[in-house]
Amino acid sequence: MDVFYRSTRDGNMKYTASEAIIQGLSEEGGLFVPSVFPHLTKTLKELSAMEYKDVAYEVMKLFFSDFTEEELRFCIEHAYDEKFDTEEIAPLSFVEDAYYLELFHGKTIAFKDMALSILPYLMTTSARKNNVKEKIIILTATSGDTGKAALAGFADVEGTGIVVFYPKGGVSRVQERQMVTQKGKNVKVVGIKGNFDDAQTGVKKIFADKEFEAALKEKGYILSSANSINIGRLIPQVAYYVFAYTRLLKEGRIAEGEEINFTVPTGNFGNILAGYYASKIGIPVHKLICASNENKVLYDFFESGVYDKNREFILTSSPSMDILISSNLERLIYEIAGEDSEKCASLMKSLSENGKYEITPEMKERCASFVGGYASEKEVFARIHEVFADTGYLMDTHTAVASAVYEMYRKNTGDELKTVIVSTASPFKFTSSVMEAVEGRKSDEDDFALIDRLSAMSSLAIPHAVEEIRNAEIIHDTVCEKDEMKKEVEEFLK
Repeated sequence: MDVFYRSTRDGNMKYTASEAIIQGLSEEGGLFVPSVFPHLTKTLKELSAMEYKDVAYEVMKLFFSDFTEEELRFCIEHAYDEKFDTEEIAPLSFVEDAYYLELFHGKTIAFKDMALSILPYLMTTSARKNNVKEKIIILTATSGDTGKAALAGFADVEGTGIVVFYPKGGVSRVQERQMVTQKGKNVKVVGIKGNFDDAQTGVKKIFADKEFEAALKEKGYILSSANSINIGRLIPQVAYYVFAYTRLLKEGRIAEGEEINFTVPTGNFGNILAGYYASKIGIPVHKLICASNENKVLYDFFESGVYDKNREFILTSSPSMDILISSNLERLIYEIAGEDSEKCASLMKSLSENGKYEITPEMKERCASFVGGYASEKEVFARIHEVFADTGYLMDTHTAVASAVYEMYRKNTGDELKTVIVSTASPFKFTSSVMEAVEGRKSDEDDFALIDRLSAMSSLAIPHAVEEIRNAEIIHDTVCEKDEMKKEVEEFLK
């Protein structure tokens, strides 16, 4: 079955997967969505006998139907290789009453590796398929993890360049050092004076600037994105939900066809949307539990049907979720609006102009598989402390948001179905917060001294991704105002 892509804001457009991957965003600012959701062609039992690469192929072949098997397997083979430090690329750990899907064993110790390891290969293959001669310039806004994973993926990849914008002062020290020490002739990292929403809005404005786009094309450049707004970033994430289900099946933890829950810490809504897409292609999902931190715009949306970003922006210990504009939610809005692109465009216009929109009761009913929850900073720190004290299992702050939300959900609903908590980052990425939670006090120690103590205390090896930045040279020190982002792109291209 051929799967094409439409825009959430213009249903008349039709693109192949490779065209959508190159373009990133649709011309009028919409996001690309599949024209149809095909079903898995292998049974769940057959998939349970496969390794991660083969499961990834079975998922991606459904959505990237204009790629040949040879092209797709080449991309997968080169993405999921020795850059992952465990034999199983996405291992499951059973802790207390839930399974933790550890997605942080890649090159940058965060879940973004699962998709950003493959995106450069999908992008360059797509360019060849469409006879693109221009150099592809990746523009990315990051709340901490996407940036490093994208930089690592695209560094020195021929025919590409990448500019990453992050909120200065709004990411952890390890996250920042991972980005500003990144080597590569084709990379640039810029801190902006603002928050992640400012960075994301600035990138979208650059994409929407048609004059700038035309001027770049004349000079031999085209723009694309590595954020989860790019369908080439989102679809590879679907694979690890399918893999998690089939691992539970393989281990005899569930019966074939048995429904399970996924609890996902999310800010931009991409990670949990991938879980929803997994349910659309045949994974038996009961509830997708959307876990928010104190920036609980998604929790409020699922409770009330009103999306309202007009509120205080809170800097938390889970900075990758400090987001008030959840871009990927637009893909769900399009679907629950009955694939009505005009309705979706109208709601997104209201968000842009008024900072809020409200869905109809019928649309809200179509969100029934989602449950919102949120955890305060106090609850997050308590959860890290409690689980480590009771079991010796150490989690980062983002995973702790999901873990705390799941505990509340289970107590409130009595739902005892098997549940997978999506663990999105290594505790070493947020060491100062994790150590504060474990020890019950803040420390004045240097981050790397804390990393050494955390390793000794937990008996966990310090990841290579952390060791390599300990004494690395700072290469990128540019900081700009949020309205100077386009100028920084122009400077890079000189």
